[in-house]
This record gives sequence, C-alpha cells and structure tokens, in this order.
Amino acid sequence: MSELHERKVKVYPRFERFWHWSQMALIFVLLFTGLGLNGLHGLIPFGPAVMIHTLAALALILLWVFAIFWHLTTGTWVHYVPTTEGLFKVARFYAYGIFKGEHHPYRKAYWRKHNPLQALTYLALKLILFPAIWVTGLVYLGYNFWESAPDSSLWLQVVANLHILVAYAIAAFVVAHVYLLTVGHSFREHVRPMITGFDTVALTPEEEAYLEQDEPARLKPERS
Repeated sequence: MSELHERKVKVYPRFERFWHWSQMALIFVLLFTGLGLNGLHGLIPFGPAVMIHTLAALALILLWVFAIFWHLTTGTWVHYVPTTEGLFKVARFYAYGIFKGEHHPYRKAYWRKHNPLQALTYLALKLILFPAIWVTGLVYLGYNFWESAPDSSLWLQVVANLHILVAYAIAAFVVAHVYLLTVGHSFREHVRPMITGFDTVALTPEEEAYLEQDEPARLKPERS
C-alpha cells in the first residue's frame, strides 16, 4: 500500500462554500421567523414574519435544487456515500475520545473528505429531513388549493406539526454542528477550510502527482 502524504488541498470549491454559507443564513432566518410564527418571540410582526419565512424558504429550495445539480454533475456526491468502515471509531471519538484529548481517528482522503459519521448524517439530512421540510412546507403554503378536501383542517394540523417537528430536528443538527466546531481543534481551524477552501488531506502518491500536474491551483505549496 502506498504511503499517504498530507497536503493542503482545495477540497471545498467556491460554489460549495457559497452554498454552505447561504444555506446557513437562510436556515437561521427560517428558524428565527418560524419561532416567531409559533409564538416563541414577538420580535417581528406576524405578517412580515410570514412573508420573510416564505421568501427564505423558496430561496432555500432554489439553492438546494442548484446544489443537487452541482453535486450530480461534478461527481462530488461520492463524498456522501455512507460506509461502516471506521464509523464506530468516529462515533466513539465524538462520544468519549474528544473529551480526553484523543486524536481524530479519521484522516481526510482526496475522494472522502467527510468522515463516515458526517457522510451518514449529511445523507440523512439530504434524503429525509430536507425533503420532509420541503414537502410539508409547500403543502402548508398551498393550503388554499386543497382546503375543500375532506377533513382538510385536521390534515392541515398534521402537516403543520410534521413541519415543526422536522424544523426542530434540523435545529438540533445545527446546534450539534456548531457545538462540534468548538471542541477538539480551535473554532478557527474548523471554520477556516469552509472560508478558504483548503484543508489537510491524506493523498496517495498518484493523487498528489495528478494534482501537481493537472490541477496545481488546488495544492498549497509546501513550506520548505
């Protein structure tokens, strides 16, 4: 087996970083306005809150559609393919080892920048939670089109409660995601790659040679 060499590689291209930060901003807007619509704060009047919530939701759906197209056409969807290899080691690290100062058991690879737990979590978000929030939100938004259906008021409550439940699940992910940025390495070290695009990746000699020859801009020069 070829020995791996760690290099600073641009693993987060410009669109992925734009998608990440835009998604983050829109989700925070949706959570904030959604909490207001459910009576948990009165910082925004009901009417403007509905309008902002709806516009942010439609913008987020549009962003997700572009992101899905980008992932499929660039091949970056492979980073989200789940695997059980190393999954329990990573789970143990986050549950126990991280508080003992242990080193992260996963080394980022060229075609596997997400550790097994990240890949599984992100896949669940993309295949379960995000579609659920889309569907329930759009059905709720289009209530005028089906309000004449039998038991529509009951179904509206079901849709609304499901929408809120999924929103709280997404909020829980956001809280856990931000929390994990504060443990282990410094917060700056965790966030910097999603700003600059560069992160430390374990490369095979073949991958390193390919990048140096065909995509040198993706490699940071090594310090002598």
